[in-house]
Amino acid sequence: MVTEIATPVAAPHAPRTTSSAAAGAGVVKPGYDPALTNADLAPLREQRWTSYNIFAFWMSDVHSVGGYVTAGSLFALGIASWQVLVALVVGILIVQVFANLVAKPSQRTGVPYPVINRAVFGVIGANVPAVIRGLIATAWYGVQTFLAAQSLNIVFLKFLPGSAALLDHSFLGLSALGWISYGILWVAQAALFSMGMEAIRRFIDFAGPAVYVVMIALAVYLVAKAGIGNISLTLHTGAPMSFGASIPVMLSAVAIVVSYFSGPMLNFGDFSRYGRSFRSVKRGNLWGLPVNFLFFSVLTVLCASATVPVFGKLITDPIETVQAIDAPFAILLGGLTFVTATVGINIVANFISPAFDFSNVAPRKISWRTGGMIAAVGSVLLTPWNWYGNDQAILYTLGILGALIGPLFGILIAGYYLVAKQRVAVDDMYTKEPTARYWYRAGWNPNAMWTLLAAGAVSVASAVLPPATGVLPWLSNYSWFIGCGLGLVVFWALERRSPRMPLLAADDPTVDDGAAVGRD
Repeated sequence: MVTEIATPVAAPHAPRTTSSAAAGAGVVKPGYDPALTNADLAPLREQRWTSYNIFAFWMSDVHSVGGYVTAGSLFALGIASWQVLVALVVGILIVQVFANLVAKPSQRTGVPYPVINRAVFGVIGANVPAVIRGLIATAWYGVQTFLAAQSLNIVFLKFLPGSAALLDHSFLGLSALGWISYGILWVAQAALFSMGMEAIRRFIDFAGPAVYVVMIALAVYLVAKAGIGNISLTLHTGAPMSFGASIPVMLSAVAIVVSYFSGPMLNFGDFSRYGRSFRSVKRGNLWGLPVNFLFFSVLTVLCASATVPVFGKLITDPIETVQAIDAPFAILLGGLTFVTATVGINIVANFISPAFDFSNVAPRKISWRTGGMIAAVGSVLLTPWNWYGNDQAILYTLGILGALIGPLFGILIAGYYLVAKQRVAVDDMYTKEPTARYWYRAGWNPNAMWTLLAAGAVSVASAVLPPATGVLPWLSNYSWFIGCGLGLVVFWALERRSPRMPLLAADDPTVDDGAAVGRD
């Protein structure tokens, strides 16, 4: 049996106020090890994000070309529009539950995702999930920048016809015009990121609502053009399905929605740490996920359904839809809006995450800004335009890395809620003292590492083998759930069999007790 530990190794966790917050505003205590600490990774001095800020975060995450295309692509599964809508809503409700779970430990302690993992993986072992998540974000940062560049290309081609000549020249697989658009967006995103977390917060507060205005205008235009009577909610591609046959397809659609949000959901603690209270974060998640996503999904389904009577074919890509309208003002407004939307999701999902993740590996040498720039440079070196359209490349690179998100999530949730009972010794996450509570075995928790290897192997196999072999191809849609479930169960079982994580005393002044009655 594990005995309760109440011996502190550092001073009590400092209280935090709620006036302002930004990366770099952490409280670095004298006892913190410099090899584990910098001002970006330390517990925040102040937490001030409101429910609206969290709501705007999810708006930026949802309102993107990728989100629109993902929602629209569900039509290709052969289910009707109303079934697509149901799948989108069920999927996002699941995301809301998981986002609340991963938000709490970081909001309560004021630390980012890679740091809270130190309590589970060990202060050194936490670098493994950090690097995995950082690499995934870096790859997708390049993809999203490329997608935004495609939107910018449309604006150039419409208003500067001479730019079409730049399409005839290419370097490393990308046209000269593509390099120009990619470069403009790369610099713009880097400039925004370098301004700090407060500037990013203000940007996402603006970006999400701005996209809504254009999406509503696009839906009104298309529905008016098509005629409300010509909008079919039974629209689908492929042969019609019976209700019974559509159930497993709808379940796959739900899984696709959850998988799409699995990345930002895993490192949501990087943002929830700024929330003024856990109650505020949950309220923001409620408005930003089911409420916001339902409205966005309705707009997506309406726009996609209206493209059939208006253009004579189903169009699920918003960029292609704006192009089809062929009105200069529509192309300018739509193109720039979807650029803004994609930059928004790129910043929140794929820039901030590796910034913290890479900084966590070497805090003395890599600041939050440096970590972000490593990701930005790495995204170019990966030349995403060469492999984004290659299913095999995605399957065997991002597919493998992405499949590990599930186990990482399951291990963190099991460690915080089931094993630690929501109690965290914050100061122990910043020390390499052998007597520290998260030093484990030379800084590694063997239970967490064995769980990641076992659950990760199964999760990767479920993501890669079915599509490659043609056996049970639908199973790959559930790789996140398989990995998450195995990660949670295996880690919990190993900790019961051979306990490594300390059982902390609730009345220990150095411990944050997230389960305390009457507290957020």
